[in-house]
Amino acid sequence: MQYQTTYFEKPGPTNTDATLKLTQEWSERLDIQTVLVASTSGSTGLKAVKLLKGREIIVVTHSCGFRDDNAQELIQENREQILALQGKILTCQHALAGISRAVRFQLKTYEIDEIIANALRIFGHGLKVAVEICLMAADAGLARTDADVIAVGGSSQGADTAAVIQPANVSRFFDLKVRGILCKPWNR
Repeated sequence: MQYQTTYFEKPGPTNTDATLKLTQEWSERLDIQTVLVASTSGSTGLKAVKLLKGREIIVVTHSCGFRDDNAQELIQENREQILALQGKILTCQHALAGISRAVRFQLKTYEIDEIIANALRIFGHGLKVAVEICLMAADAGLARTDADVIAVGGSSQGADTAAVIQPANVSRFFDLKVRGILCKPWNR
């Protein structure tokens, strides 16, 4: 098999449209029905739902309180539009943070899940996000562990990374398989 990875010069939201277009092309080429899209405000998720008609789109948000106590960063208007267009929304604790982040903040030490997250970032922040949302969606029962998905992540805003991944549940993390990287930033 021969597949080509697209590299963007820099990370960031300027790559969102190209990343989603590549996701559309590859989901059709590989007949992948489920696409996971990380989206904080919902803007990237809404773009994905509009573009990827006919696919199951799961928009994965930050958990409530991720940045500020009791705050949800997903904009209500985007939530409503995503759901109206048959997209699904998953809001839950990050698979590679959770209680370990509290330990880091309070005790100034790292736990294993944040060490894994940092190790994944050597491939780029967006790939770490793509892996993490696969774990979260599998644990929520929204992504099967016996079928490939395309997972879309980013470096801060928008999307700049997409990968074909076979998800796994968090408790079976090492069963997760990154099959291929569709696109990612060259420089991070």
